[in-house]
Amino acid sequence: QVPLVESGGGLVQPGGSLRLSCAASGRNIFRLFSMGWFRQAPGKEREFVAAIGGNGSTTYNRDSVKGRFTISRDAAANTIYLQMNNLKTEDTGVYFCALGVSMAVSSIASWGRGTQVTVSS
Repeated sequence: QVPLVESGGGLVQPGGSLRLSCAASGRNIFRLFSMGWFRQAPGKEREFVAAIGGNGSTTYNRDSVKGRFTISRDAAANTIYLQMNNLKTEDTGVYFCALGVSMAVSSIASWGRGTQVTVSS
């Protein structure tokens, strides 16, 4: 497994912004893997949020993020970011960083411990 360390969660009011980071240990991570974000709200299943591939291509859960979230990376630092704007209460949950050959759950090789995002007034 590749250790993943997330940061950047917290409490924010509706309409606010947060930026999550996830750093992977190792070399040339993006030559082998894609990285992305999942989230899990209380009482719900973990769901895919966004991912970035080895070639820099990005995919999003359009139904839930609808242009509000942007995933990016610093390949040299093996780090990905999730910029979350116009946050809504339904965005509340634990956000997990993931690494794998794809973002199918069965293909995830490593998970981060998660970082809590709470959107509340």
